[in-house]
Amino acid sequence: MNPLAIGFADVEAAAARLAGVAHRTPVLRSRTADARTGAQLFFKAENQQRMGAFKFRGAYNALSQFTPAQRQRGVLAFSSGNHAQAIALSARLLDMPSVIVMPQDAPAAKLAATREYQAEQPGSEVVLYDRYREDREAIGRRIAAERGLTLIPPYDHPHVMAGQGTAALELVDEVGTLDALLVCVGGGGLISGCAVAAKHRLPDIQVIGVEPEAGNDTQQSLARGEIVHIDVPQTIADGAQTQASGQHTFPVIQALVARVLTVSDAQLITTMRFFAERLKQVVEPTGCLAAAAVLEGAVDLRGQRVGVILSGGNVDLARYAQFLHTTHLETR
Repeated sequence: MNPLAIGFADVEAAAARLAGVAHRTPVLRSRTADARTGAQLFFKAENQQRMGAFKFRGAYNALSQFTPAQRQRGVLAFSSGNHAQAIALSARLLDMPSVIVMPQDAPAAKLAATREYQAEQPGSEVVLYDRYREDREAIGRRIAAERGLTLIPPYDHPHVMAGQGTAALELVDEVGTLDALLVCVGGGGLISGCAVAAKHRLPDIQVIGVEPEAGNDTQQSLARGEIVHIDVPQTIADGAQTQASGQHTFPVIQALVARVLTVSDAQLITTMRFFAERLKQVVEPTGCLAAAAVLEGAVDLRGQRVGVILSGGNVDLARYAQFLHTTHLETR
């Protein structure tokens, strides 16, 4: 059997590279959430990370390992938004050009922030595409080959995976023993890195992934024992609109993740409102996936100590207000 793409030593090395650069994000508690679920919940607030999401961890870890020649030529990435911002910011910090391939319908706030991070870096640009008609990977590989750029994908890369795993490492080191860890699942970069870190520190921990109902490719893949490809899912969780797990991430998920659950878009909106009202936190739909599973009853973890990764907080304010207003009207 082939070894997994990353091990705990890779996560530790990533943590050393990120020290003093990435934020050590806070762990939030809520008595209301604990009472509702019967569990002790520890929310790792990656919505408070630099550029507003966990993606900064993997992006900086990957780019910081570039050779001088790679830095001079620059980096290329494709992303719906958070990886785009993370690469653009990391490239700026490391003084290299970045070219980002983003869907035309990416959230306006994510697109604007990406361009802002690139503003002072010569040779940097955003290339737009139609996510329902064009292949972002094909576009990215073509541009990278033409310009000599190094491609860093949003999840299927060992350096990215190891960087993302530092979120779980910090959580476990701060709060101690956990019985379960809930993590959102898109392409699997976050959950694979977190699973490696958490299972090394706490061998008995149950790592649970959470996907949107419309995009349960990883759940299907685990059931079939092979990577399942799906059409681009129609979900408000834009960060989880992936079509398949990665070649590097899926074997880690198979080996270390107990199961993958799903939640509906309606449950994500309810969870967004919970964080706004109770914890005064802006959490984007994708960032609510893991929390929605436990808060909305998709999994029963009563009596357990549970870590929950809030993966990001980048959401257009107008749309965010609309989400909260809709929920308010539905619950009156």
